Amino acid sequence: MSTPSLAVYSAIQGRQPERHAPSSLLLIMFLLMAIGLLMMTSASVEIANGQYGDPFFFLKRQVFFTVLSGVIVVLSLNVPVRVWYGLSGPLMLVSFVLLGMVLVPGIGKVVNGSARWIDLGFYNLQPSEMAKLFFVVYLAAYLERRHSDVVETWGGFLKPMLILIAAIVLLHFEPDHGAMVIMIGTCFSMIFLAGAKLHRFLLVLACCLSGVVVLAIMKPYVLDRFSSFLNPWDAEYVYGEGYQLTQALIAFGRGGLFGEGLGNSIQKLYFLPEAHTDFVLAIVAEEFGLLGVTVIIGLFSALVAKAFVIGRRVEATGDLFPAYVAYGIAMLFACQTLINIGVNTGLLPTKGLTLPFLSYGGNSLLVSCFMVAVLVRIEYEYEQSRVSQRTRRSA
Repeated sequence: MSTPSLAVYSAIQGRQPERHAPSSLLLIMFLLMAIGLLMMTSASVEIANGQYGDPFFFLKRQVFFTVLSGVIVVLSLNVPVRVWYGLSGPLMLVSFVLLGMVLVPGIGKVVNGSARWIDLGFYNLQPSEMAKLFFVVYLAAYLERRHSDVVETWGGFLKPMLILIAAIVLLHFEPDHGAMVIMIGTCFSMIFLAGAKLHRFLLVLACCLSGVVVLAIMKPYVLDRFSSFLNPWDAEYVYGEGYQLTQALIAFGRGGLFGEGLGNSIQKLYFLPEAHTDFVLAIVAEEFGLLGVTVIIGLFSALVAKAFVIGRRVEATGDLFPAYVAYGIAMLFACQTLINIGVNTGLLPTKGLTLPFLSYGGNSLLVSCFMVAVLVRIEYEYEQSRVSQRTRRSA
């Protein structure tokens, strides 16, 4: 582990630090945050200067959230994983309350037709970011308590689905369909990894697909987005629903293999909307080309793979709660990253989802750093249990 983390851990345990390998999780997080600050600033200087008269307006705010994220990481490293087990129920309740509050007129802040935020004055709180993580913690606790029921019975399999449905209903009315897809994918993955039988998933999956069809019929703009996704260059969509995608694809085309160089993007000059948030990857592609995009995908792949490895090792010891939390966090990162990359490259319909660590926004950054800190804590407790076992065997 890194020296600062090791010092924190040593203080927790009340003994001299032991030698550990540097924490690859923290290294990946720091690299992604550094790249994120650089690229978010590059993508936002023009729009910040035009809107606020300060080209570094968004950078200053993101630096503040970066510092706050560091504080959250240090504090989270001091919290034993089992504390989250005890708080799983209250955290899930808090997330439902907050998801309901955004739908209350005067409390929820509406942006571009979606009520996803609660305006706290100095900060726009986005409950869906927390709800995804709190749901993972709650589901992990449930899977440990009712593991045999989940594997053997329909009742144990379907009970967490009821909580998921309640969250989906609230997210639908915001609407935040991206968060819905991530929660569904994460929930199914965690239950499958817990050992639930495959044929049960097929029935639930059929119901979900039916729900998607009904949603598309009820919400005409969903069909418009899907149609524009299939042919964004069509005259009907190129200046409408397909505009963001076409501008993002132009950015990828201009970047080529090695890019135009840092700061030399043309698309960020008011051509590509949300360039510093949802479409920051397109600016990376334009300025650093395929090479830059490959580096970012490699870092996220390493992060997700490491989380799965931690979960598998902890599960082998029989400690199911932290193992399922690690699996859930891995799926949250994987789903959100894949969807954002898919949207930027035209592989998926346009959806407003940030790229963790890189996109501008305090909610995503704070929650992403907290998730990495929980993973590091799980890894640390696993390593300490191995040290204790070796000590007892040698005694």
